[in-house]
Amino acid sequence: MISLSYPAVTGSHPFLIHRGASVSAPPSPPAGPTNVDSRIEQLRSRFCDPDAEVAALLCDDHPADGVALTTVDPNGRSTDLTYGQVRERSIRCARALEGLGVGRGDRVASLMDKSPDLVVLMVAVWRLGAVYVPLFTAFAPQAIALRLEGSDVRVIVVDPRQRTKLVPGDDLPDDPDRRIVVTGDEPPAHDDDLLLTRLEARASSEPLPRVAVGGSGALVHMFTSGTTGKPKGVVHPVAYLAGWQGYLEFGLGVTAESVYWCAADPGWAYGLYSAIAAPLAAGRSTLLVSGGFSVERTWRVLAEHQVTDFTAAPTVYRGLRSSSVPVPGGLALQRLSSAGEPLTPEVNEWAEAALGLPVHDHFGQTEVGMVLANCHHPALARLIKPGSMGRAIPGWQLTVLAEDDDAPAAAGALGRVAVDVAASPMMTFTEYQTTGQAASKFTADRRWYLTGDSSRVDDEGYFFFSSRDDDVIIMAGYRIGPFEIESVLAQHPAVVECVVVAAPDEVRGEVIEAHVVLRDDTPGTPELVTELQQLVKTRYAAHAYPRAVHFHDRLPKTPSGKLQRYLLRDRARPSTAASS
Repeated sequence: MISLSYPAVTGSHPFLIHRGASVSAPPSPPAGPTNVDSRIEQLRSRFCDPDAEVAALLCDDHPADGVALTTVDPNGRSTDLTYGQVRERSIRCARALEGLGVGRGDRVASLMDKSPDLVVLMVAVWRLGAVYVPLFTAFAPQAIALRLEGSDVRVIVVDPRQRTKLVPGDDLPDDPDRRIVVTGDEPPAHDDDLLLTRLEARASSEPLPRVAVGGSGALVHMFTSGTTGKPKGVVHPVAYLAGWQGYLEFGLGVTAESVYWCAADPGWAYGLYSAIAAPLAAGRSTLLVSGGFSVERTWRVLAEHQVTDFTAAPTVYRGLRSSSVPVPGGLALQRLSSAGEPLTPEVNEWAEAALGLPVHDHFGQTEVGMVLANCHHPALARLIKPGSMGRAIPGWQLTVLAEDDDAPAAAGALGRVAVDVAASPMMTFTEYQTTGQAASKFTADRRWYLTGDSSRVDDEGYFFFSSRDDDVIIMAGYRIGPFEIESVLAQHPAVVECVVVAAPDEVRGEVIEAHVVLRDDTPGTPELVTELQQLVKTRYAAHAYPRAVHFHDRLPKTPSGKLQRYLLRDRARPSTAASS
């Protein structure tokens, strides 16, 4: 039986991090106690306090002259905003929202790029005791409507270039009670719209009365990504921030000396909390880069801003790896992290060779936050095991339950990833917005929260992702997790991205199919199909090779970039497929 919680640490520990054959020296440890248990209790006490006031926790309690964020616009121009400036601007913004009738518990949404205005708005919403609703800027009107209606948003703040998505139509019903506020300085294009700068200019700069919503008060109303069904509403309490600040310190290892950049989009939980809420809670400075991903721009920002701590989705690292753009000299990188999807081993083969650093894989969910990591904190860092999501982050206890029994599985056996609710002090999730929807997420006795992922855990407590529970392939009695096969296929130099799914088979029940995106200069030939099949046979298992390989220009993904495997299982096989 393996059931892993965070290690008890009462002093320093050798900082071990695999960089090829070398071992690095430790960075400066984060401020605060070295005892992990004490730090967890401090964070819980701070964010679970019945008198917790969010604007104070994330802004007002920090030195006014400290830099809260550095933003980089599409032209590469950077702007610093101090905590004092965030406080001053968010007071005016809060007064403006108050004038629109926004008060405690009301929902305010944003459809905005990463900018100083976005952070100021978020703090302003929390200053009123209101609840923030993030919207991803790549959403189409139907996805926006689901979230606006599902959270009963009363005010939405939108960038001008996003405004057309809010025009009423078949996908977005009209709501005359919802106010639309536009950012920027240009007069609104729609008569009923309000201009944020005008509202703020007319608003008082007098501080507002303190609004203490407490640790159980609502902080964020957001929705799951919908990879396995319709997105579900989740209301995060203020206490949820404790786990994210713990992750920032223990998992990401961000310190006061770090130049920190989380490239994830704040329209989703990881970007919202890792890029904005957690660093603000910790009084750290965060880097926000507007616009979408490009290889050239990523390298330029990393070099020009001398970023030391970088975290992004695996897609970003794969994009950097597959590009012909050379790695710039003079980088200051010290810690690399990844979350959002499993990190296949070929990324680290590239990262260690190109950057002299491994990428630390981390795992979490919208409901619970980040729970597993290859931690960067010097007291918690261990050698990275290829393919592992790491170990439990302080404040969490996890195990792998047997497939047919709510008891821990044997070490190395494939099972269901579960959080021990009572033994995880950072756990806040109890139910979705709609009562009863979370019943399947817990065992009958409510002891275990089920993540919906299949994994195995070794005798040292390292978790190895296999698949979502409903993605396991059962072929001739063998239970096969797609991730390990995908990890092998991704090692081929011609492969940019790949997904493995089950296909029906009269003899074996199911067989394995691979869907592959190739580099631009590589043709999808029958010879390459055979080569990929042989790669799996020799590096994973002779019986578990893909019986068919399909080549695609791109793979289906959610707006957040997560693969939609079910679409590949359901769709007809492309005519470009070759099989054996």
